Parts: sequence; structure tokens; C-alpha cells
Amino acid sequence: MNHAARRIGRSLALVLPVVLVLSGTLAVARVPWAASPSDTQLLTASSHEASSRDASTPASPPASSTEREPQDVLRDRLIAELQEQDPGVALSSLQRAMTRKPSLARHCTSLARALGKAAVHKYGAQRAQRFSRPVCDTSFAYGVAQMG
Repeated sequence: MNHAARRIGRSLALVLPVVLVLSGTLAVARVPWAASPSDTQLLTASSHEASSRDASTPASPPASSTEREPQDVLRDRLIAELQEQDPGVALSSLQRAMTRKPSLARHCTSLARALGKAAVHKYGAQRAQRFSRPVCDTSFAYGVAQMG
């Protein structure tokens, strides 16, 4: 009897955390994070970030792609990928880029947030939220919520 109880306890100890994490993830994915798509701003993430970057840096001639920061090049590539395909593909590319080049990890949250904003522009807030996943914590979802 003691052996059977121990075996059931071990099984629960392995299965229960997995069930809790999955149910929590599914619950968060179903939450309507923002209002209706008609309430969204029609401003792309790249143009919004470019205007905020321009305000914080002195005027200078346009830099060539070799002089640009790696995170800026990656952000532009990911947003283009999002526009051509969907946010899920762009988030997967972001995750692979973080694995390949760990030095970009400090920019992961801002990159995921920019993808969230661009996804709202393309799909609307409610539909964009469906692509959310835990890449760089919840920064994609935060970017969607900011635009919503």
C-alpha cells in the first residue's frame, strides 16, 4: 500500500506542474488584452520608434547598413518578416536570433515589443494577441497592449 501511494505521489509531482503551466498559458492567450481593433492607432512600430530615436539623437546623415546597430538591423528584418508572413514566424526568428547571438539578449524585450506594435498595425489588437508567446518574457503582449 505504501509503495502505491508513493508511486501516485511521484506521478502527480511530475504531471501537476506541467498541467498548471499549460492551463495558465492557455488562459493568458485567451484574455482580450485590448479593446476592439477599430480602437487601435494606425502607426507602425518602426516609424514610431524611428521618430523617438530621432528625437533623442542629434541630426546626422543617414547611416549605411554597415554603420547601423545590429539590433536595429534585426528589428527591421523581423518587422519585414512579420509584414510578409505573420507574427508567429517573426517571433520564432527572434528566438533563434537570441540563441545564435546572445549579445543581443539585452535588446530582446524592445524587439519583441516592436513586433507586438507592428502586429497590431497589421492585424488589430485582438487578432495580434493570438500570436503571443513567451519570447522575451511577455514583451510581445506588452507591445500589443500599448497600441490597443
